[in-house]
Amino acid sequence: MKTVLQDYLQDTRALMLAKLDGLSEYDRRRPLVPSGTNLLGLVKHLTGVEYVYLGTSVGRPPAEQLPWEADGSVWEGADLWVKPDESTEYITGLYKEACAHSDASIAHFELDHPAEVPHWSEDKRRTTFGALLIRVVDETAHHAGHADIIRELIDGQGGKDADLFDEAGWSEYYATVQRAAEAFRE
Repeated sequence: MKTVLQDYLQDTRALMLAKLDGLSEYDRRRPLVPSGTNLLGLVKHLTGVEYVYLGTSVGRPPAEQLPWEADGSVWEGADLWVKPDESTEYITGLYKEACAHSDASIAHFELDHPAEVPHWSEDKRRTTFGALLIRVVDETAHHAGHADIIRELIDGQGGKDADLFDEAGWSEYYATVQRAAEAFRE
């Protein structure tokens, strides 16, 4: 089971990084929905997710605390966007380091190994490594879905099923979905 979870996690991590390929610095960072969601910010956020849940929570904190955790700005959303002095290479490098750190934890700990999440309330912070691994797989997949949508808004590059139709086929599919929705327009 642990190997299956890790395989899913590794595939989704790779997808997150691939969503940055071929884009300008601006497109990697710009928010395209009212919540401010942006591609590079998602990678930055997942860096902390990896370190906290699959490292710190099992007694393996990173060698250096992430800057946005050290200064407390993570609690103000600073892990969801990238400052001008934080390069793509810096953020993706941190993410790759966090993933390698997590993979070492996955290799070392059994799923039933006790874990404790420091920022959870006292009555809920005790859990297992397996529960946290599932949480990281879920959160990474969740944000990969956001990344699919953001990338599609930027340049039309769709998600995993983008090759299902050609451009004309997608136009017809879109029109079909729109007609179905029109039946409920008030």
